[in-house]
Amino acid sequence: MARKIVITSGKGGVGKTTVCCNLAVQLARRGYRVIVCDLDFGLNNADVVLGVENRALYDVLDAVEGRCRAKQALVSHPRYPTLYVLSSNRVLERYISPQAIRLILDTLSPQFDFILIDSPAGIEDGFHRAASCAEEALLVTTPHISALRDADRVAGILKSYQFSSVGLIVNQVRRERRRGGMLAPDEIASALRLPLTGVVAEDDKLFRENIVSRSRAFRALAETCIDTVVTRKKRG
Repeated sequence: MARKIVITSGKGGVGKTTVCCNLAVQLARRGYRVIVCDLDFGLNNADVVLGVENRALYDVLDAVEGRCRAKQALVSHPRYPTLYVLSSNRVLERYISPQAIRLILDTLSPQFDFILIDSPAGIEDGFHRAASCAEEALLVTTPHISALRDADRVAGILKSYQFSSVGLIVNQVRRERRRGGMLAPDEIASALRLPLTGVVAEDDKLFRENIVSRSRAFRALAETCIDTVVTRKKRG
């Protein structure tokens, strides 16, 4: 059965989807069978980040409403044969129950090792729908004060779920982090009362290269996350 991990954030623009997709790629590179499930309805850009936006015939809503089987909604990655994307939908004003999504993921779970769930930022209904489908959580934030305030709210809510683990990823960390009064990653983890799972240094190349190509920052983050997740899987 797959481990279901929701990746979320307090606010948009902190790199949540980037973290999700890079972790998925690194897991696939090690031979694990992985699904990136995009539950960020409205924005739904995980397929764009992974470069498969033109390959999808169906999305998660099609599976929920019975227009296709769950496995038919999966899009295989052309470069990583064990990586699949379950695309989202741009529906904005329509209620989609957590139970319906969970049924789709439970149907797929026996055939995969990991399901990484890309959650909407914030604490609205979309966040709770994504969180209720997961067993573990990773909270992504940057050292900026506005991101930390929102992350603190989300951290408190995540602790109310019955997750087996909740970890923290600090993204866009500057080498000169003290400039502007920014906290160090370990200080952020202490303030949010969460274990520090990974740190990603600020890297301008991320804005010029394919998001899953050769970024050293995300390779380092992904390796840390993989080791943590794989260790928990083996222990379980």
